[in-house]
Amino acid sequence: MGALSLPHLIILALVVLILFGRGRISEMMGDFGKGIKSFKQGMNEGTETPLVQPPAQIQQQPVAPAAPAAVQPEQTGPGSNA
Repeated sequence: MGALSLPHLIILALVVLILFGRGRISEMMGDFGKGIKSFKQGMNEGTETPLVQPPAQIQQQPVAPAAPAAVQPEQTGPGSNA
């Protein structure tokens, strides 16, 4: 008396069909399927990233030649404040 037999399952299915109706049951099964699909996508979302990422591309900009700095001679002599 522990398991449901085939006639019990058929009666149970008919009662559920009468209570909820065919449209509501198909709608619930569709929502159930969407939930499982969303769950699987969420589980696979974290594993899609590659373990080794390619190195970042470094863009080099052309460097203009620096203008030579004007060199001022040191003043030494009788008029300097050094």
